[in-house]
Amino acid sequence: MQEKIEAIQDLYKSWSGNEPASIDVLQQAGSERRYFRIWDKEGGSVIGTYGANVPENNSFLYFSENFSQKNLPIANIYAISEDRQFYLQEDFGDVSLINRLESEGYTPAIYDLFKESLQQLARLQVEGDKDLDYSKCLTNSEFGKQAIMADLLYFKYYFLDALRKPYDKQKLIDDFEALSNYLTHTDHKFFMFRDFQSRNIQVMKDNSVHFIDYQGGMKGAPQYDVASLLWQARAALPDDWKRNLLQDYMNALEPLLDKPLNTLNFISQYNGYVLIRLLQVLGAYGFRGLFERKAHFLTSIPLALRNLKSFLQTHPMGIALPEFEKVLQLCVDESIIQQFTPVQATDDTPLVVKVCSFSFKKGLPIDDEENGGGFVFDCRGILNPGRVESMKCQTGRDKEVIQYLEQQTKMPEFLHSVFDVVDISVEDYIKRGFDSLYVSFGCTGGQHRSVYAADALVRHLKNKFKVKIELCHYVQDAKNWINEPAQAPNP
Repeated sequence: MQEKIEAIQDLYKSWSGNEPASIDVLQQAGSERRYFRIWDKEGGSVIGTYGANVPENNSFLYFSENFSQKNLPIANIYAISEDRQFYLQEDFGDVSLINRLESEGYTPAIYDLFKESLQQLARLQVEGDKDLDYSKCLTNSEFGKQAIMADLLYFKYYFLDALRKPYDKQKLIDDFEALSNYLTHTDHKFFMFRDFQSRNIQVMKDNSVHFIDYQGGMKGAPQYDVASLLWQARAALPDDWKRNLLQDYMNALEPLLDKPLNTLNFISQYNGYVLIRLLQVLGAYGFRGLFERKAHFLTSIPLALRNLKSFLQTHPMGIALPEFEKVLQLCVDESIIQQFTPVQATDDTPLVVKVCSFSFKKGLPIDDEENGGGFVFDCRGILNPGRVESMKCQTGRDKEVIQYLEQQTKMPEFLHSVFDVVDISVEDYIKRGFDSLYVSFGCTGGQHRSVYAADALVRHLKNKFKVKIELCHYVQDAKNWINEPAQAPNP
């Protein structure tokens, strides 16, 4: 990570002529790209990006240059490294449309932001398509039959087959072929964003919107992007919002076309692309959650299934696909949804999970509950931030320590394993009405690694199980850690 930071720093210096005042390592999202916020002495900032996938970078940079010339709402690119693994781009801040929605709810102001996003999307799709060289695309140059089949097979392999339920594989493939052919013959094809969701829409203080992460773009049906936004499971837009926003989008799109919009055909094709998008998302959640064991994606599966169920109940497919329909009904059966829905505590749930951090130098904490037991996790196998001079007198709650543990150690992998183990007991204890579970994390000084790990488990358990938590940092809460900086660990 330090090498990447130094490379970003050098690129920034060659572009601006000045050393950066500071560089923040931003939280990694679903991709392998890394982002950095680079500050100047006056408080201004740009975003530095590292991507090892140079063809992906090239697609993004080509699209950005083309769209900037057309004054479309995307980030300007300021500088690119010679190896094209690093680049600097305009900083739109940290507030996305999903952030605004989750903090403010379904208000008229938020509706207007979705409407504005769709109006700007129509511009990007139609104007961005003009004179665009689709040979620069990362994968397919067009979202045609091959790409549609790929999305359907992604769902099949990474979600459907993981259910281990019987179905006729050949008949399902035949139905996939029929649906792919049906959707290939759309009335309009422009630039397709491919991942147009509220997380990729940045909202400025003046309520203008800008788009990020369109490197997977290709030529395709405009309905796909609209479906991606309006049917995003996390956003859970009300049905009347979906209907009205679709009409708002069509009103914005039609003036940009060279002929009147056939509304009935557009909506029929839109429904097909909603289904494709919902299944693609389930495939992604299945891959990240069921195969890579990432908790966030596992807990998203029930949301995606309920989203799919809601769609199937109210929208006909417009084409006879018997085996496909059978499989879809299997997926949205309540037993399958419950299989992926974590047990959650209520106000009446007696369970309290006690989480603590401690120092092995001072001895293990004592659980004074009647039943005792629980877990003790040793964090000393993780690289110690206390060995770095600047972090000796900090704790696992300080920014520099957090970035070190997340970016330069195996703490994320360690915690994924911890979560898997603890989750089994928490779920079982909630079901059986137990009232106490003790989980403790130890490191050499009880100051850095154990504090960070305990805080991370608390966040995880609250998000997944809504369970009551008691948190104690034995060393940090005693306020004596600053006089006893962590020493290098023995292991």
